[in-house]
Amino acid sequence: MPTFGIVRIGISGWTYAPWRGTFYPAKLAHHRELAHAANIFRSIEINGTFYSLQRPESFAKWAEETPEDFVFSVKGPQFITHMKRLKDARAPLANFLASGLLRLGTKLGPILWQLPPNFKFDSQRIETFLKMLPQDTELAVALSRGHDKRVSGRAWMKTDAHRPLRHAMEIRHTSFAVPEFIELLRAHNVALVCADTVEWPRLMDVTSDFVYCRLHGSEELYASGYDDASLDAWATRIDAWARGDEPDDAERVIKSRASEKASRDVFVYFDNDAKVRAPVDAQGLVARVEKLRKQATEKDQFSGKNRHQGEEKK
Repeated sequence: MPTFGIVRIGISGWTYAPWRGTFYPAKLAHHRELAHAANIFRSIEINGTFYSLQRPESFAKWAEETPEDFVFSVKGPQFITHMKRLKDARAPLANFLASGLLRLGTKLGPILWQLPPNFKFDSQRIETFLKMLPQDTELAVALSRGHDKRVSGRAWMKTDAHRPLRHAMEIRHTSFAVPEFIELLRAHNVALVCADTVEWPRLMDVTSDFVYCRLHGSEELYASGYDDASLDAWATRIDAWARGDEPDDAERVIKSRASEKASRDVFVYFDNDAKVRAPVDAQGLVARVEKLRKQATEKDQFSGKNRHQGEEKK
């Protein structure tokens, strides 16, 4: 049987007024929107963490409202990426980790670090930040103890189990399209976000044991939808990554392929929500990936049956 990583396709955020009466049933209570979306998609990006520190109770509530096999990706604070620009990040990072992320438990997926468009590649600054990122929950607890007064009295500094933590970095400046940056990410097992957009570099170098994609709209930022041909192309890429391979049309800084694996997990989020396209496109992509996986399984079963029959004839 072919080996596939876990593919999670979802949406970026879930609270959008234009989705009410379209994606969400017209009379659905607003507090039920996350549960509704989480029963359709296997993962959602939490955007609120980008704008402000959340509370442990909020993370616990989100975990309770979602299915057992559901996973959140959590967006790192703009205070770290846009205001501090990754400098002197230890205390802000401790605050973020202490704000309650670990209350998600098994539903804590990758942490997304989105850099601003005017942030140019700075090797030393990037390396210093990557070294700081905790690679497991126990290291996250240790780092969270360095929080400051911003979360005093409401900090959550414990984990229910020792689990690895995943990180992904989204860049928005062409200066990052250099081998040195790719190698830095690989050295720290941080995924390079493959961002589909007309305004920023779209790079597909595999730098971690998982792949992370954000589809912002390839014609109009945050707005344009994806037609059938585009969704077919993305499904083919996801299928290749999940099998441990790479897409034939991969746009890479380092032209050679990464080392092949038996499989890779793949996270994909649609961020083209301005025109209510994200949920529709995400569902269309899910259907295509499932179809490719079914075809691969059936093909393998057919090949195995033929091999078995050939052995019997011998």
